[in-house]
Amino acid sequence: MTLAEHLPIVPIVIPAIAAPMTLLVMRRRRILGVGISVAGCLLLLAAAVALFAQASGGAVSSYALGGWQAPFGIVLVVDRLATIMLVLTAVLSLVALAHAVLTSQDRKGWHFHPLFQFQLMGLNGAFLTGDLFNLFVFFEVLLIASYGLMVHGQGPARLKAGVQYVVVNIIGSSLFLVALGLLYALTGTLNMADMAVRVSEVTADDQGLLRAAALLLVTVFALKAAVVPLHLWLPRTYAVAMPAVAALFAIMTKVGVYSILRVVPLIFGDEAGAAAWAPAPYLLPLALVSAAIGFAGVFTGRGLREQAAWAVVGSTGTLLIAVATWQAAALSAAIYYLIHSTLAGAALFLTADAIERRRRSAGDAARPGPAFTDRQALGLMFMVAAIGVTGLPPLSGFVGKIMILESVALTPGWGWAWSVILATTLIGVIGFARAGSAIFWKEGEGNPCGPVLKGTRVDLIAPVLALACLAAMSAFAGPVSDSTMAAANQLLTGGGPR
Repeated sequence: MTLAEHLPIVPIVIPAIAAPMTLLVMRRRRILGVGISVAGCLLLLAAAVALFAQASGGAVSSYALGGWQAPFGIVLVVDRLATIMLVLTAVLSLVALAHAVLTSQDRKGWHFHPLFQFQLMGLNGAFLTGDLFNLFVFFEVLLIASYGLMVHGQGPARLKAGVQYVVVNIIGSSLFLVALGLLYALTGTLNMADMAVRVSEVTADDQGLLRAAALLLVTVFALKAAVVPLHLWLPRTYAVAMPAVAALFAIMTKVGVYSILRVVPLIFGDEAGAAAWAPAPYLLPLALVSAAIGFAGVFTGRGLREQAAWAVVGSTGTLLIAVATWQAAALSAAIYYLIHSTLAGAALFLTADAIERRRRSAGDAARPGPAFTDRQALGLMFMVAAIGVTGLPPLSGFVGKIMILESVALTPGWGWAWSVILATTLIGVIGFARAGSAIFWKEGEGNPCGPVLKGTRVDLIAPVLALACLAAMSAFAGPVSDSTMAAANQLLTGGGPR
């Protein structure tokens, strides 16, 4: 086999090798460990771009580990949607890692870089796997790594939120196993493509059980995506996590959304009997409520990082409004907005950290405080990040929301979708404007804050990179939307995992 034929395993192998290597060298040669971690992320980006180019022709390729073919062996699948998610993960990892290194956040624990790489391994594996059980395995890999990253830097707030985060995900993993057990008992396989064929053969007596298993599986994905009412763990977790970690976590909820996109049309599509489109009646109402509650949290948030965490919930609800229609144009808009909202959320977390580091005792609280350095520059960055998160022009969030509004215009419930999207945009704008005016336009008591403690403006590099990615998505909205439309069509025409 040529190197190109082994390329699908590369995004998993690179972090799997980089993680133990950084662990071995970090204590004695920290710079070497950091270099390995950065090099791993750069190689991941190169591999992801190569796979994206490979999948852009429309062909779906599979990679059987050990030569064991499906449904008995572990199969990785490369298609348009998977490679889009791989590129997004690689870009986000470089931005988050750059911020962690430049601001010395990675120094607050010896195991940051190994955990960071294992997190990437789990994310990439989840996007590539063609098997539901191995989707569970990669979920556990990324979750276990996220447990360590969540409490990185220590502190009682992180410990408390970390315990809650672990408990919620253990419950979710247990339900995942129950759903997999039911599906295996009914179909005799856990390979996605094989299951897609066998669900149509389930007997009439087992149709109700099949539907229950489908709903349970999608509920697990909804928990991972922090869909209301399964969302309460996210604001508490993301708001207190290390900012570089929170930026990486911006893609964690999108793994749940990706799983819904991957599993529902392929396995529970038109041929699934009683389980056909099982979550469809519930997805739109929950998406509407998620968007409303998420941006209401932005409005009531007392700090910038808390607002950013609630914005993640709101943006997930917004993109699920499009997903709930299961139409090609709407799915294309959802994928476009998924990419945007991930980068916008990360940019907001990192910008909030730069502000907090300069305000010292005032932190990221949405209230007046002493004057601080780089106030004008940070005010501009915060405004751009807020524009991106809320979906105002000229950034890609506006393009994504216009695509969603246009794609759902002729579907049932379009009035509710339009009303919620437009209302939540306004609520988000007011919430961020309130916080921005208090921080950047008003001054409280106290002596002006001195220069930032670590370095000079190096903590602005990563958020500027994230914002530049949003600008690039807006500038190249045409080619990006063409790619997302091709991915959506491939999902709906059965061009998924094989």
